[in-house]
Amino acid sequence: MSDKLLNKVFDYVIVGGGSAGCVLASRLSADRDVSVCLLEAGPPDRHPLIHMPMGIIWMMRSKVLNWNFYTQGEPEMGGRRMFWPRGRTLGGSSSSNAMCYLRGHPRDYDEWAALGNPGWSYADVLPYFRRSENQERGASEYHGVGGPLNVADLRSPSPLTRVFVEAGQETGLPYNIDFNGSNPEGVGPFQVTQKDGRRCSTARGYLKPACARANLTVITGAHATRVLFDQRRAVGVEYTIPGGRQGGVQQVKAGREVILSAGAIQSPRLLMLSGVGDGQQLGKIGIGVRHHLPGVGQNLQDHLDVILVQACTQPVSYGVTWRTVLRGGVDLLRYLAAGRGMFTTNGAEGCGVARSAPDEERPDLQFHFSPGKLRNHARDLLFLCGEGYSLHVCNLRPKSRGEIRLASADPLAAPDIRANYLTHPDDLEHMLRGVKLARRILAARAFDAYRGEEIVPGRAVVSDDDIRSFIRNKGETIYHPIGTCKMGSDPLAVVDAELRVHGMSGLRVVDASIMPLLVGGNTNAPTVMIAEKASDMIKATRRG
Repeated sequence: MSDKLLNKVFDYVIVGGGSAGCVLASRLSADRDVSVCLLEAGPPDRHPLIHMPMGIIWMMRSKVLNWNFYTQGEPEMGGRRMFWPRGRTLGGSSSSNAMCYLRGHPRDYDEWAALGNPGWSYADVLPYFRRSENQERGASEYHGVGGPLNVADLRSPSPLTRVFVEAGQETGLPYNIDFNGSNPEGVGPFQVTQKDGRRCSTARGYLKPACARANLTVITGAHATRVLFDQRRAVGVEYTIPGGRQGGVQQVKAGREVILSAGAIQSPRLLMLSGVGDGQQLGKIGIGVRHHLPGVGQNLQDHLDVILVQACTQPVSYGVTWRTVLRGGVDLLRYLAAGRGMFTTNGAEGCGVARSAPDEERPDLQFHFSPGKLRNHARDLLFLCGEGYSLHVCNLRPKSRGEIRLASADPLAAPDIRANYLTHPDDLEHMLRGVKLARRILAARAFDAYRGEEIVPGRAVVSDDDIRSFIRNKGETIYHPIGTCKMGSDPLAVVDAELRVHGMSGLRVVDASIMPLLVGGNTNAPTVMIAEKASDMIKATRRG
């Protein structure tokens, strides 16, 4: 960094160039009278496999573009340390996720508002969903056009995805062409955040067009280590560029606000490293307490997921076979020339949203259908070989709660993640019912011409106790951690309804960590909405 930049005071410093940070950098820098600095720990999003949808398989294995977090041993999951991938590049997890565009149930947001967060009802947030979106199907009451985030139908879906949708209907699920309308329940194809068959991350949709602005500075490879304070006012951020030529610790100053958009793991971690959190825990690892805020890192929620895998008797899946290897060259040319073919798959093409029991007030299950065999986040390359298909089962409304802690005062040390999956007994029963429903879908008549043997969990898993054991031993994250800097006014709330950190000034958190409760669906679209809404709040504070 030049000496000129080191001595500059920006109006806004944003920590984290991910799903929320890119939105904020774009919206705030649109005002030429303010200056914005965006810090991202990862590199620029130049790698071609970021932009190729099927590149998600490689992103799961990358040691550079993925944080590769692990939980502590999960007590109800066989003591397993569970892999938690998170994006580490411009665009964050929107540069490495499955691009599924799902907002959740309208009542989810009304529940946020009812918890003491005015301005966050579904009626309040819908305009921000619409503003963010360029819906290729066109504008409607629920959808917008002209926004930075392109939302499209899959261009070359697998024929197995159509079979899954038919099977879901045979099982009693209604066909749903729009999971983001008035009712998300049913079965149908996912829409995806893609444009011309390529990933549309927030880096591509929001940040790239803004990068030419003279009032926006983007610093990559910048690992934030603490927030700088004057008493209880945030005045900047300290960061390091590990292995960088400049070396040592750098600082960037903020004249108006510091905004943490580092995600549900890193935002609470940075607050705690800065002395904002539970005073007793911070004292144990030698961090001075600036502000006792016990909710920092608490209220961690995530969607637990388990995958059923079926062999396929027809040569139509995306498994690694001689057929797909020989076809790969042609499909790569199709992808490069026209954005079509196998390489445009998001890996989770079919969606189901259902109730595990008739008395559920809202859908509590989500299915992701993959036209290939998956295990261990597709990192098990050998398992990908052969014809097959997979059905993910996810409990949308878990009652278990985890936490993020600091493992030490070292700002570069991995965080202590305790998801505490299945520690509430209700969660296992929802998953049990979900696996049974998934098996009924895979046994439906539509799959008769394709169905081979059940590979996972297998024919030996029959009883309820067998299925419970399968869930404990094979369940994994579906990548939706939220809630660790939750919005509210209760004793464990971290931010208020304006996303300002309680007891501090000049400091906000804007990312999935502020969600008080999980939404009933994928979390990327809601995170983009949160940042869109926050940008208006921040602008209003400046004007006021």
